[in-house]
Amino acid sequence: MLRVGLTGSIGVGKSFVAGVLAELGCYVLDADRTAREVVEPGSPGLIAVSAAFGKEVVRSDGTLDREKLGGLIFADPGKRALLNSILHPYIITRQDSFLRAWEAEDPRGIGVIDAALMIESGGYKRFDKLIVVHCESEKQFQRVMDRNNLSRAQAEQRIQAQMSQDEKREYADYLIDTSEGFEATRKRTEEVYKELQQVNAARE
Repeated sequence: MLRVGLTGSIGVGKSFVAGVLAELGCYVLDADRTAREVVEPGSPGLIAVSAAFGKEVVRSDGTLDREKLGGLIFADPGKRALLNSILHPYIITRQDSFLRAWEAEDPRGIGVIDAALMIESGGYKRFDKLIVVHCESEKQFQRVMDRNNLSRAQAEQRIQAQMSQDEKREYADYLIDTSEGFEATRKRTEEVYKELQQVNAARE
């Protein structure tokens, strides 16, 4: 199976690209799904997060209080790094289990793992190819503000908490710019998919 990483900063339209790749026939694992699964009530991931950040980040029903945790980590790079160091091993293990299952089902398929912090964690090195989704910085600001109902200052804090778009682009095998909207993004994603098919065919 051709293993492909899909990444990009907050608000750049990565989820839309993942959806198009799934429509085209790729096996796609959504980053948010994995991140949710590793902190389910009673999971080793949530227990570790609670031990590091305090019981107040877990609600009375046993679920993670994402808002409370987000308030802690976005304002503090050290705490953010600590959270990532706790959760990334669980997330990578979960991703790899999906890749193995897909490969057993369809050895010649294309498996895509969508993860925002793939480059930062070093997880991108496990993949044959890396797609980086990006857009104009002003559009990114607007999308983050609109989607999360944030002020510009809050959006800026979240954007600056991640590696810059310019840095991420340097790691890419394929770039998808979402600045021009859905149709242009779909067209570019289809082009990248065709290239991935060619790479996959050449490996057989």
